[in-house]
Amino acid sequence: MALDYDLSSIQEARDLARKAKAAQQVFATFSQEKIDKIVQAMAEAGKANAEWLARMAVDETKFGVFEHKVTKNMFAAVNVYNYIKDMKTVGVLKEDKKLKILEVAVPVGVILGLIPSTNPTSTTIYKALIALKAGNGIVFSPHPNAARCTYAAAEVMHEAAVKAGAPEGIIGCLTKITMAATNELMHHEDIDLILATGGSAMVKAAYSSGKPAYGVGPGNVPVFIERTANISQAVSDIILSKTFDNGVICASEQAIIADEPIKDKVLEELRAQGAYILSEEEVRKVSSVVMNPKGGMNPAMVGKNAVYVAEKANIKVPPDTKLLVAPLDGYGPSYPLSYEKLTTVIAFYTAKDWHEACLLSIELLNLGGKGHSFVIHTQDENIAREFIQKPVSRILVNTPASQGAIGFSTGLPPSLTLGCGTLGGSSTSDNVTPMHLINIKRQAYGIYDVSVTPRNEIQVSRLSNEDIAKVVKAVLEQLQL
Repeated sequence: MALDYDLSSIQEARDLARKAKAAQQVFATFSQEKIDKIVQAMAEAGKANAEWLARMAVDETKFGVFEHKVTKNMFAAVNVYNYIKDMKTVGVLKEDKKLKILEVAVPVGVILGLIPSTNPTSTTIYKALIALKAGNGIVFSPHPNAARCTYAAAEVMHEAAVKAGAPEGIIGCLTKITMAATNELMHHEDIDLILATGGSAMVKAAYSSGKPAYGVGPGNVPVFIERTANISQAVSDIILSKTFDNGVICASEQAIIADEPIKDKVLEELRAQGAYILSEEEVRKVSSVVMNPKGGMNPAMVGKNAVYVAEKANIKVPPDTKLLVAPLDGYGPSYPLSYEKLTTVIAFYTAKDWHEACLLSIELLNLGGKGHSFVIHTQDENIAREFIQKPVSRILVNTPASQGAIGFSTGLPPSLTLGCGTLGGSSTSDNVTPMHLINIKRQAYGIYDVSVTPRNEIQVSRLSNEDIAKVVKAVLEQLQL
């Protein structure tokens, strides 16, 4: 008798988890050299298939920009790979001969990779690379709207890994996409960690599963253009970032805060570079089509270009319009466009100085972007430093947010999973790398004499001043102070 679809999907989830576990137990015995060879083959396959996977993603999800999805696939296959390829992730990581501590890497096991519809193929390539680099297996649960392209990317990675010597089943992907199947994977005994990229509800479910998890929160990213900024470059960076893949990257800018003395110049530069400034009535029209009554975004407007959004809002704009700019007087439920908008629409505010910009940016982040990212364009290093206190994990200076946060235009670790720290309900504030997907065992030798006094008290022998100095020096060296 045939199983109902949901039961069949649960069975598939169990089969994939068990197969990945069996494969990972073999994979965990591989040397660093052998794993590196496999990961290199996967990266090469990702690079070779970047274009058709990007086309498949656009065709299936119906949003984004083909050329930009190619760039994201290449970022995962090239930039991420180049960053991780020389990482030591197997066996002895470090030996401190002074403190007599040995650190040894151990894989976490099998990872559940939750994949969003916004960046499906690039995120799959990235997660497969970092999972296997750390000696793990991985099973993917795609977003229903990106099931085919996610599966295709997972198959590319799996085929390359197996051809290079990895055990069959080390990478798996659901083909029957149901909440029941994803829930089964989240709770399955053979899944050891969840790597979640997607909407808030899905990330919250990952953290509620009882499994260790890394999740990504929403990114209602403010960008402050301070009065000393190179205005032309700042506007260019913002438009480049916000229109990249039609705004679907969660690190893209969501609200411009212009310093009052340069407000008019910023608006003039926005117009000159292809942005359209909405009138008060046009703001209401765009709000009604981009956001839904419950405060979230209308899925039909995700990843659409500015001309398309304007047309749906019954607004006439020049055919070469890149970005719709919505001047707002406030934020919160009465101002729907003050929330995250994964499309080519950005809010616009004016602040009388950087102090007011600080306060406004915090209010905007409190709407749904706490812990994620903030951008400032300035030539004043002292003011840039003031913004380190903002409740975010990444403070980006003079760079496009989408590219800067993921480590494309900055020195941050290249990553497509950006932790938001405890501020954003995440277990890490880092850009996630293979080092987050290993356990580190430490073997520590005794370096102090411990004795028991006649009164049954435990004493630790005092070291000589010379010995104390040596230990302090060793600790400071280890901390790189």
